[in-house]
Amino acid sequence: MTNGHSGGITVHGTVAEGYEGVREEFRAVLAEEHNEPGSQLAVYKDGEPVVDLWAGDGVDGDSLPAVYSCTKGAAHLVVALLVQDGTLELDRTVASYWPEFAAEGKDRLTLRELLGHRAGLIGVKEGFTAEELADDRVLAARLAGRAPFWEPGAAYGYHALVIGALTGEVVLRATGRTLQELFEERVRAPYGLDVFLGQPAGLEPRFLPVRPLNPTPAQAAEMAARPADPESLRAVSFHAHLDLTEWINRPAVRALGQASAGAVASARGLAGMYAATLGEFAGLPALLKPETRAEFARPGLTGTDLVTEQTDHFGLGFERPSEDHPELGTDAYGHCGAAGAQAFADPASGIAYGYTRRRHTYPGGSAPENVRLVRAVVDAARA
Repeated sequence: MTNGHSGGITVHGTVAEGYEGVREEFRAVLAEEHNEPGSQLAVYKDGEPVVDLWAGDGVDGDSLPAVYSCTKGAAHLVVALLVQDGTLELDRTVASYWPEFAAEGKDRLTLRELLGHRAGLIGVKEGFTAEELADDRVLAARLAGRAPFWEPGAAYGYHALVIGALTGEVVLRATGRTLQELFEERVRAPYGLDVFLGQPAGLEPRFLPVRPLNPTPAQAAEMAARPADPESLRAVSFHAHLDLTEWINRPAVRALGQASAGAVASARGLAGMYAATLGEFAGLPALLKPETRAEFARPGLTGTDLVTEQTDHFGLGFERPSEDHPELGTDAYGHCGAAGAQAFADPASGIAYGYTRRRHTYPGGSAPENVRLVRAVVDAARA
């Protein structure tokens, strides 16, 4: 257990015996971080809390940062549950659930392919407004009739801000319930998790506003040397015309709980969500069976992502964190998020991991310090 102070960094929270090195690594990476520290780190091992740490101005263990694409892990946990139940079938076409989706040559795309980011439906060239982007039903309606950016199923590319709207519409058509409603009823409420796909107004005092990137001079120079192409697949997928920091800091956006990037969650909540997929948690049985976990962690399509240029990093709806963290098993599954968040389950070690931070990191996605933190966690777990 401990609060510690070193080099201007005060670390609050507790660690279990044997995880003291994780606390020291957490303090070290925050002390070295260019931006002001404002982070949470939580870890469960076999369903038991072993790390619960936080540091930074205005941050505590109950703070609710925006976790951007970590939202996709919560959303696709719902899809995994529905597949496990037999309500959804991975190799059935999306159009069989959602007839309007069949337009413009998308009639043969399966749910499995959609979950693997293979639809080619990453956005629209003219862009969505901030209000449209916050509403999954609006996104689904606008995208259903659109032509894809590549042949559906033939390649994959990150559908950064719309994948949850697409899979969520399938969920709605199959069940009559929104993905957000099902997450609340089947995951968040029964397990007591601080992960919200739709932030209740009463929790606004706990929200931790996101701060924009504050680049070092070297980072600023690199950014200036690589101007974004507004016509690129990346610009379309990431909605480069919008300020996504300002967007997620709007209460109205967070209230809708957009299923690609609209969740708020503590590190404790993210880690707990993944712990609940691995085994008994909060006195309740595991959410997922081993065969379901394996199915959703398996690579969806090998090769290079047309949007991000990463390789082999998606399973079904979830990312495969072993691509960035080789100390994890290849059957690990989770999702990172802008501002540097990372969350996953690793069946091989029994670890469920959650990390959040309040300021954007460069160049985006999972913050670089997660490499050191994950290694320290796995080393402690194996020791």
